[in-house]
This record gives sequence, C-alpha cells and structure tokens, in this order.
Amino acid sequence: MKVFGIDIIKGSVRSRTRRPVYALARAEDGEITGVEEVTGFRLQRILAAEEPDILAVDSIQEIAADQHELRTFLQALPPSTKLVQVTGGERTESLGKVAARYNISFNKFDPYAEARTTAQVASLGAGVEVIAFENTTDIVVSRHRSPGRGGWSQNRYARKIHGAVMQKAREIEARLRGAGLDYEKKETKAFGGFSRVLFRVVAPRDRVPVHSSRGADVQVRVAGRELDRIRFEPRSSRPRYLIVGLDPGTTTGIAAVDLDGNLVLLTSSRQMTMSDIVEELYGAGKPLIIASDVREMPYSVEKIRRAFNAIPYTPKQSLSVEAKYDLTARFSYTNDHERDALSAALEAFRSHQNKFQNIAKRVRPGVDLDEVRARVLRGQPLDAVLTDLQGAPAAPREAEPAAAVQERPIEDERVMALDGMVKRLRSYVQELQEDLRERDREVERLQQSLRRARSATERKVRRDAELATKDATIESLREQLRGERRRSRRLKKRLERMQTVAELEVSEDYTPLKVLDSLTRDGVRSLQEEIGIAAGDVLYVPRAHGWGRGVVKDLAGMGVRALVVGGEPPDPHLLRVAREAGLPLLPAGAIEPDIRGRTGAAKTGAVSEALGEWEEGQKEYRREQEAERVEYLFKEYRSEREKEVRRGG
Repeated sequence: MKVFGIDIIKGSVRSRTRRPVYALARAEDGEITGVEEVTGFRLQRILAAEEPDILAVDSIQEIAADQHELRTFLQALPPSTKLVQVTGGERTESLGKVAARYNISFNKFDPYAEARTTAQVASLGAGVEVIAFENTTDIVVSRHRSPGRGGWSQNRYARKIHGAVMQKAREIEARLRGAGLDYEKKETKAFGGFSRVLFRVVAPRDRVPVHSSRGADVQVRVAGRELDRIRFEPRSSRPRYLIVGLDPGTTTGIAAVDLDGNLVLLTSSRQMTMSDIVEELYGAGKPLIIASDVREMPYSVEKIRRAFNAIPYTPKQSLSVEAKYDLTARFSYTNDHERDALSAALEAFRSHQNKFQNIAKRVRPGVDLDEVRARVLRGQPLDAVLTDLQGAPAAPREAEPAAAVQERPIEDERVMALDGMVKRLRSYVQELQEDLRERDREVERLQQSLRRARSATERKVRRDAELATKDATIESLREQLRGERRRSRRLKKRLERMQTVAELEVSEDYTPLKVLDSLTRDGVRSLQEEIGIAAGDVLYVPRAHGWGRGVVKDLAGMGVRALVVGGEPPDPHLLRVAREAGLPLLPAGAIEPDIRGRTGAAKTGAVSEALGEWEEGQKEYRREQEAERVEYLFKEYRSEREKEVRRGG
C-alpha cells in the first residue's frame, strides 16, 4: 500500500501571497521511502502521476481553508486516492497521542518528521477517511468552444461541434454499458447532434471508466455528487481500550480514561439503568478494566464488568477523600459521584502505569501498543503477543554442516519441550471439551427449567385472565341484581299504596285521595310512576305553587274527578283555568282530607257536597260566559251597524 504523508513547512492556504509549501513523505507498506519539499501545485501533479492509495494529513485545514476548497481538492484527487485525517474526525486529538498508540516518537517541531509520522500511522490504520461525495458520479459531455455568430459556414461549423459531442457521448455510454454500471442519461438536442449530455452513474468515481478530458470541440467533466455535509468515516472499526471507573448509587458516576491516562468520558445521572450504562460505555470504546473506589467491588459494578468480560480492579484499601482529591486535581468534575468514578479509573491506571511503560520499551515502533497492553493484561506472554502482531521471524540461513551437528542436541531438546507442551495442551483441550460438554448439559437443564417455568407462567397468566373475566361478569351480575332489588322494592311499595287505595275505594264512607307533590308535570309524572293516575281519581296537592296551564289541561284530559288544593285559597287565575278546562278544584278546608304519605282519604259526603258547590259555581260561570258572549255579539253588531249608517250617509 502506497501512502503519502504531508505537513506544512511554511505558508498558509488562507494567504494570497505566501502559498503553502509541504513536506511530502512517501511510504510503501509502512516503510518510509523518501521525503521531499513540494509546493501545492507540485503536490497535485505528483498525486495525479503516482496515484497513491492514501494521502494522509494531520489536519484538513492545512490543505483547504473552507469546505468549498476541500471539495475542490477532493475532486482533483485521483479516483483511487483517499484523503485521511490521522488525528480523528469531528473530535480530533494531537498527532503525538495518535503516534504514542503505535509507540512512535518524533520531533514535533520538524515538519519532515511530522510528515513521516503521519504516513506511518496512516499505513497502520489510524485516522478517519474524509468523504465529501456520494456514491453517485455525474459525467457531463459538452462543447469546448462556442459556435459564435459565424458567417457563410456557420451551420456546418455548429453541426461539426454538436456531432462531436454526440459521438463522444456514445463512446462514454458504450464504456458504461461495458462496465455494467447503471446510469441515467439526459440529452440537450442541438443542430446536428447534442450540445450537452449528462450521465448520472450509480457508482463511486473510482469505478467509473471515464476521466475528465478536453479536446478541440468537446470537453468531458467527471465529478462526484457532493454531500450536504463533510463526513468522517473511521478506517478501523475496532474501538479503543478504556479503563473505566464506576460509582453506583442513586446517582451513577461514570469515568473512562484510555491506556495513556487521557480522559475520554466523564458523566453522571440519576436516571441511568444498567442498559444505559452499558450503552454509554459502548459508545466511548471497549472497557478493558472496570474499577471501583472501594475494596470490595459492588454487585452492580460486577454485573457491568461481566457484561464486558473486563478485568476487575479494586484498591487494597478504600480510597479516602484526600486521595480522591489528589488523583483528580488536574481534572474538572461537577459532583462527588463523578469525582469518585474518576478517582477509581485513575487509581487503576496508576497501578498499571509501570507495566505499560515496560511494555512500551520492549515493543518496536509501528506496533499497536494498546493491543499489546490489552493482551498482556489478559494473561498472554509478551513474546507471543509480539510474534502474533509482528509476524513470525524470518527463517535463518542454513549454516555449515559442522555447525548443524553442534546445534542438533539443542534442536532435540527444543523438540522434546514442544512435544511436552503439545501433550499438556491436548490434555488442557480435553479438560476444556469436558467442561464445555458439562456446560452444554447445564444449559440444556436450565433451558428445560426455563420452558417449564414459562409453561407454568403461561398457565397462571391464562388462569388469572379467566378469573379476571369471571370476576368482571360476577360484578356485573351483582350490579344487575342490586338494580333489580331496588326496582322490586319500588314496585312493592307502589303495590302497597295501590292496595291501600283499592281498599279505600271499596269503602262507601270514604273516598281515596292520591297525593300529588306539586302541581307540575314532574309531580304528575312521579305520581303516575309510583301509584298511577286513572280516570275518576281524586288528587290532593298540598300547595298549588308553580302550577301551569298545561298541567291543568293534562289532568282534565286524564279524566281526573277532582283536584283538592290545600293551604291558602286557590289563585283566582288557577280557578279560572280549572273552570275553563272542566277540572273541579276543591278547597281542602271543605272536605278535611286525612293524608298518610302518598295516599289519603276524605269523607264521601264532604267530597260530594264540595263537588255540588263546584257544579253550582260552574253553572254560574257558564251563564256569565254566555252573557259575555251575547254582549260581545251585540256590541259587534252595533259597531257594524254604525259603520253602515256612516257609509250610507
């Protein structure tokens, strides 16, 4: 893999007078092959000529002042060249920190050293790829010259240019079909051919077999479709290792530092569940060590440690408040929970710091130092880790026969040692296989228990659902029963009243009375529902307040024999309305009723005498009405007669 690393020596992309000059370092498969000084224009020519796989920078601000210039620079890169920012994407870090992960040191004040380091860490997989274009490419074929106003040969000249555009578009279309790419074509017709043809190809620019070019009559421009926002895509999906400190409780504190002691995450919350903590840590990296600030690790911290299969760390003695302040003095935090979590993480880092330094001394530059540290902490020998990461050492050259004879006993001992190791490993494998079978049996047993528990739970849930349904049905029936009982009691009382009235009706000395609460339609309706009102009934109303003409007519329409009014003498208007409706209105003082609840009784003789008096009054009322009617007719006749006399003169 060919990688170019650059760093500014002098100048700036934002200056119009002092354009930048770069230090360019070339790397082949991780080895630096050369370093030179180039201008920006020279860099573009070298990139176009050599087409490296990666152009690595420590900051994209060294090659572009804004996003427009960055897109222009990316558009000018060869299709197969990727722009990589080795210091990260939206959240960047220094080149020194990135190089330290690979055990690489350099002079920060030497641009050539920075260019070499940038190329080396990019070769090792560090950084993010800068992406400004979609996976869609636009190919525009257009005229390279304008036909102009022309003269006698203007039509032939325009036809030649437009025909050349059409011919070039057909060639490009044939290439796209040959490459098996999907595309959309938009043509602008002109005299003799096309003035412009647009191909929208569904493929990135490096897969399109067409390059930008210019000819005498035709020009071709190949460009990727721009994204709305510059995107940074990590080159490596492996998360970085973390040392995590946790402080559980009502407010959970979380702190994470990398294997160099740099703070990566510090937060706290009162509403964090176990899954929220795991998700937060997954977003920050891969926890290698889970630490607590107390001697015995809390159960909740242990559960999170098991979720990540991390290495546990607890101090020999629970950290005091003074020790926590000393550990976290150079950091800022918002509460005591964050302080406790951060002190736990920093204490775990401090306890492993010497081991990390010894490992760094034994690892050659260019090896992922974090991966080596992680494997060593998990129990792997350092030599085995280095052999695995660096590759097996090269085979030695064949020595002289005498030397081979001398080396044979050593080789035999090595073979015997390896045979013993193989036997031990085989026995260990057998133990692991037996342990695995035992675990499989345990898993099967637990699965059976789980199935039985689920079956019992499902039966209980179904039974509970059935019981809830039946309870609801029983409660509904009980409510209906209570309603029917209330209705039965009402009907029973009504029957008793009706029986009382019937008994009174049988008696010849007394006339039954039905008590009307008020002389209103609501009172009539209530009495109708409770006892009933039949033709020939005598009703009693204690007071005539709130009466209406309609209720008097209703009672007369029902055939009520008489209405007994108690209290003060009846209203004259009520008396007139009753005489108009033909409803006898009897004063209670004349018949002296005996009222008991909803029913009562009065002496028949008194009722008959009062009715007789009412009839006499009714006859007198009718005579007065007739006299008024005759007088009205006479007056009407005389008025008409006077009018006729006046008209006759």
